[in-house]
Amino acid sequence: MPGGIVVAVLTVVVLVLGCGGLWLSRRHTLDRRVGSFRCRLRSGTRWPGGVAQYGAASLYWWRSASLAPRPARRWERQSLAVVERRAAEAPDASGQLVVRCQARSNGRPVEFELMLSPEAYAGLTSWIEATPARVGSVI
Repeated sequence: MPGGIVVAVLTVVVLVLGCGGLWLSRRHTLDRRVGSFRCRLRSGTRWPGGVAQYGAASLYWWRSASLAPRPARRWERQSLAVVERRAAEAPDASGQLVVRCQARSNGRPVEFELMLSPEAYAGLTSWIEATPARVGSVI
């Protein structure tokens, strides 16, 4: 029996280390992509952290606490508009901005909020404004 316990413990340790390694690799890869920035997405009353990335036709968002290879959210660039910007009020969000956006996701209209740095906000608005035939999409 003691040999079985040792094998079980070693299996658990290997699985935990493997998942941790995958998570670190995923996080490193997402942070280093061109056009990526860290931000938080409002989910009810919570603000889970993640990484957003500009694509040619969409804005993608991946959860930080996940091993998923695909983004958790995707919004169409052509329909993306910033409708409100304000300073974040959370105690741990000093200097951050909250932007309320409207877009289409999977063909349906959606509204969402992102908490991001002023630099990331400048990048987001520049990316939106660079879309052809855009008028009045950024405040």
